Amino acid sequence: MADRRHRSSEEREAARVERARLRAERSARKAARSEAPAPPVVPRPEPQPAFEPKPAPPATPESEPEPVSARGSPPALPLEQPVASVRQPEVAGVSGRPVKTLPSPPDPDFYSEEEPDDPEVASGTRRVSRLSGSAKSKGSSKSRPAKKRRRPPGKRHSWRGRIASLIALVLAGALVWFLVALFEPLGTSPHGQITVTIAPHSSVSQIGTQLQDDKVIASSFFFGLRATLGGDRSNLRSGTYHLQLGMSYHAVLAALTKVPKAAKTSQLTISEGHTRQYVSQLLRGQQIRGNYLAESRHSPLLDPHSYGAPRRVASLEGFLFPDTFTMVDPVKASALVADQLKDFKRRFATVDLRAAKRMHLSAYDVLTVASLIEAESSTGRARPLVASVIYNRLRDHMMLQFDSTTRYATGNFTRPLRVSQLNSPSPYNTHTHFGLPPTPIDSPSMASIQAAAHPGNSGYRFFFAKPCSNDTVFANNYPQFLGLLQRDRRPHCH
Repeated sequence: MADRRHRSSEEREAARVERARLRAERSARKAARSEAPAPPVVPRPEPQPAFEPKPAPPATPESEPEPVSARGSPPALPLEQPVASVRQPEVAGVSGRPVKTLPSPPDPDFYSEEEPDDPEVASGTRRVSRLSGSAKSKGSSKSRPAKKRRRPPGKRHSWRGRIASLIALVLAGALVWFLVALFEPLGTSPHGQITVTIAPHSSVSQIGTQLQDDKVIASSFFFGLRATLGGDRSNLRSGTYHLQLGMSYHAVLAALTKVPKAAKTSQLTISEGHTRQYVSQLLRGQQIRGNYLAESRHSPLLDPHSYGAPRRVASLEGFLFPDTFTMVDPVKASALVADQLKDFKRRFATVDLRAAKRMHLSAYDVLTVASLIEAESSTGRARPLVASVIYNRLRDHMMLQFDSTTRYATGNFTRPLRVSQLNSPSPYNTHTHFGLPPTPIDSPSMASIQAAAHPGNSGYRFFFAKPCSNDTVFANNYPQFLGLLQRDRRPHCH
């Protein structure tokens, strides 16, 4: 093998330039593959020789180089042979000045990783073989498996973040709604006028429920909460107040924490068993303001359909509770209707309707039966038995045949009924129609409502009021009824 120490300085310089060119080409290819500009390769400064080399003597047979070794090193080029001048291709990091290249094949030692001590190599410069570098890169690309693209850690659990964001948004919206409903920053729209009487020793919850039922405030819960936050729970006073519908919690609390002005009031008594038409005539005779019949058709305070009334019901007959009411002067028909409806709701809520439900009766059916009991019974003791007669006849598919329903249908409440009236085609006429009348026929008392909800246990199907007495006579069948009627019939009452 030829020792590289015998190479001349021109050969070493040409080898160094060739290695620089190969490194530049490799860098350019890498830059092209990565689609990014490769960092420039700064050419190494050429070292200046310390002395001028002397020309070698001409080649003679005696000075022929040694034969090529097994590694195939080419023979040294004689100095007298002209060297072709070529231009270096324009590669990033390599200047384009012409360099001298050898016409012979490249020395395999150019690609060796191990370099002998070269006095022309600058200190600190590392030489890398092109073949070794390219072999490493090719081998690594073929032998190493392709890396699996990993999902960014932020996207792996992105659905959890979306759910958390949605929950936070819902909670924020609920909080905003709660604060707006509690503090009412947008204000309210008070309208109308209503008189409210707060009973003594009423709790905050009772006052809030009463104000909510009267449509003065929107929510009894927020009213109690505002009273607690403002420290007004113990400052609410009883009495009669003139308020508006749709007031704010702040305005209502400000009104109820002041001593109410003394108002002039009047007491008005509505007896049980009267119809809307009769009460309307009574109020007109007493110069009460307003139209009672019109006010008692519909009201936002009570919905008959919530009690099981059919859709064709067009009035509040039966829901106008009879009682004695304290009214603020001047008394108005609308205020009386409101007090009657509120009184009915409060009292009817205490009735146990479980027995009626077992008979497949609605609350409205119980109220209708109570109006019949109120019209047909003469004493309180007779009410449960009259109720048993009604349910027994309905169960046996018998007509009720009550004169009170025919009077309601014809409007004849004082005179004897005529045959034409008894044959009236009105659905309220129980002499010609089976079942209960379409609606209650009067305003029943609490005693009649309880009797309709809890009828007596009897086999009676007939009854009549004993002449010249408040007693009621009951019979199990029609022959017994005729015999009792014949016995108790008297020509004159003393």
